[in-house]
Amino acid sequence: MPLPADSGKCRAYSRPVAQNGGDGYRTLACKVAAMRKGISVVEVLVVVVIVGLLFLITMPKLERPLASITVESEVQRLARAHMRARMIATTRSRIAVLHLRPDSLTIGLVEHGDTVAWWSEPGPQTRNVTLTGPSHSVLVTPTAIGLGVSNGTWTVTYRGVTRSMVLSRLGRMRIVR
Repeated sequence: MPLPADSGKCRAYSRPVAQNGGDGYRTLACKVAAMRKGISVVEVLVVVVIVGLLFLITMPKLERPLASITVESEVQRLARAHMRARMIATTRSRIAVLHLRPDSLTIGLVEHGDTVAWWSEPGPQTRNVTLTGPSHSVLVTPTAIGLGVSNGTWTVTYRGVTRSMVLSRLGRMRIVR
């Protein structure tokens, strides 16, 4: 049975087929080519369902690494606050007072017996991270050495992941993993 000749509108999308010695184009090929120009709703739904299932499978496995990244970030913020207090005390030739509290991290400078606020940043509690440790403030001298009871261990906890920052009286700090 010979294939009907096409009107020529679909020649770019279909292949020529020899039919009883003549040139003809398949009409079905034209219809298939026209259908391939877009995406159907069913195809979009299948892709969305597959992506959703992959997300549900991988999300619990990513919870622990994400918590670890959050805790590490907060410990690094505490370490940077301590380093900033040391730099401020050294450059300003004044005693710096570092307050490490769950709701705020602040640095003040002691001038004429009074503490003047110099720097402040939100604490770990604003990111739902728990900070525990000594309640006393850390005093840093212009020589960047701790003054008084400056040693202590602060612990940062988030979703079961814990890191500690140990501060020695000499101003050395280390992060315990």
